[in-house]
Amino acid sequence: MNRKISVGMAVSIVILAMTVTFSITMLVAMRLFDSTVSSVKEKESMYNKIAEVDRYVRSNDYYQIDETTLYDRLTAGYLLGTGDKYARYYTASAYTDLMNAQNGTLLGIGVELAVDQSGYAKVTKVYDESPAKEAGITVGCYITAVDGTDVKSLSGVDAIQTRLRGESGTSVNVTWLDSEATEHTVDLTHSGYSTTTVDFQMLQGNVGYIKIRQFDASTPSELDYAIRSLSTNNALSLVFDLRDNGGGLLDDALSCIDLVAPEGTLAYAEDQNGTRTVLGSSTGDSYVSLPMVCLVNGNTASAAELFASSLRTLNGARLVGTTTMGKGTIQSSPQRLSDGSAVVITVAKLICGDGSCFDGTGLSVDVDRPLTADEQTAYYDYTVENDPQIQRAVSTAQQMSGTTTVSGVNEAASSEAASDSTAADSAAAEAASSEAAASSETAAESAASSEETASSTAE
Repeated sequence: MNRKISVGMAVSIVILAMTVTFSITMLVAMRLFDSTVSSVKEKESMYNKIAEVDRYVRSNDYYQIDETTLYDRLTAGYLLGTGDKYARYYTASAYTDLMNAQNGTLLGIGVELAVDQSGYAKVTKVYDESPAKEAGITVGCYITAVDGTDVKSLSGVDAIQTRLRGESGTSVNVTWLDSEATEHTVDLTHSGYSTTTVDFQMLQGNVGYIKIRQFDASTPSELDYAIRSLSTNNALSLVFDLRDNGGGLLDDALSCIDLVAPEGTLAYAEDQNGTRTVLGSSTGDSYVSLPMVCLVNGNTASAAELFASSLRTLNGARLVGTTTMGKGTIQSSPQRLSDGSAVVITVAKLICGDGSCFDGTGLSVDVDRPLTADEQTAYYDYTVENDPQIQRAVSTAQQMSGTTTVSGVNEAASSEAASDSTAADSAAAEAASSEAAASSETAAESAASSEETASSTAE
């Protein structure tokens, strides 16, 4: 039986639907309003608290407030409070120095440094035609003071390098010790020199060794030249040394991966909602089919970890060394503020092309080769020829290419023997620990029994 809806009923239904829709819309709007009000109230409470502290301090504090320092530390403290461990605040002067260093206005003296157990800055590389080279500073020298300030009082390599920088034509006073511990002090005038991020050479067994210190705008072309040169000289395998490579510019690292990887997706950026955006892909046009090894350590981070992970996934590379740092996040470019300062914050998580993420965990290695305590002490004294981790990486590359040399076999056997010895020592220590624990447990039970007996007697 067909039923006909009257005009009046239709109008009523439409009005009812409009009423329900309006009610839902108002409910959502009210909830959003309540959320906004709550957020505003929380912010007001925070600012009121700061203002309250400010009023009290200004009324009672004995010390004079440096307004610039106060504002800088307030901003830095805010970023610290967000829980973003990679967020960074640059004061106006620090941001200016950063920009000047990037555009070449601010120059160093032409050295790479590392602070070893002595606390002084050991020179690990000297660039050609640099002020340091002309002054006679060589690899292995120690910089002990900058402008009369003992480098032991400075907080790490970055602080020392900052002290060494200056505009072209200005000078810095540097004190250093040469290989015979003779002290030298001289004023070095800042002048231009060429820097590189990639070093390479051919090692025994036709293993091409490539050291990548960081990724920046010049790295892709330098890496391309290194690979081509080694290939021309009949390299049968490649070792990429990424130890102590803290990353650098992600886009340039992606370009470097594209130089060797087959076609495929290289990385994604994942926002806080889980939405992924492709960061880069490899065309496969310059695919390198040679066996590869990536040498890594706990200071291999960010873009360098992506490079190693991508080569393992796409090229079948093996990772040698120790677990990497585990920094799988993406930071913004410095956001300049109105007073000339700037902030950097984390904007996304870095996801590898295969969907994995090493953030917080690092990359585990295929061949574990940590440094012993003695080897760690001598770390900056090693050369490419006698560095034990490089030797292990080279022997692994030779095994992959089927060209293992006698020395490679001996080194591998030596490493395995050292590992077995370490394992044996650990087992012995564990056994001793278990025996001691058992002894302690027996003693504890005996003591408990005596205590219980004593208690019974007392009762």
